[in-house]
Amino acid sequence: MKTTISATEVARHFGDVLARVRYKHEHFVLTKNERPVAEITPCESEATVTWAELEHAMSKLPYDPTFADDLERVGASDKCLANPWD
Repeated sequence: MKTTISATEVARHFGDVLARVRYKHEHFVLTKNERPVAEITPCESEATVTWAELEHAMSKLPYDPTFADDLERVGASDKCLANPWD
């Protein structure tokens, strides 16, 4: 289903229109002087992955026993910068 909306209304509610396109997969036909000039539709290329698919893909990654040690070293070396105005 396509919703017809004026360019002025889109300008006033652009964030809401984009949210409806992204999350509700709505389609909009934009009009100027009551004539259709453009469409806003969801991208077909947006990929979705289920948790099971993600878990399966992650299980194929190589195991690195030193990764946690690397994270510890990075965390230990991360220092807050001094406030130059103090």
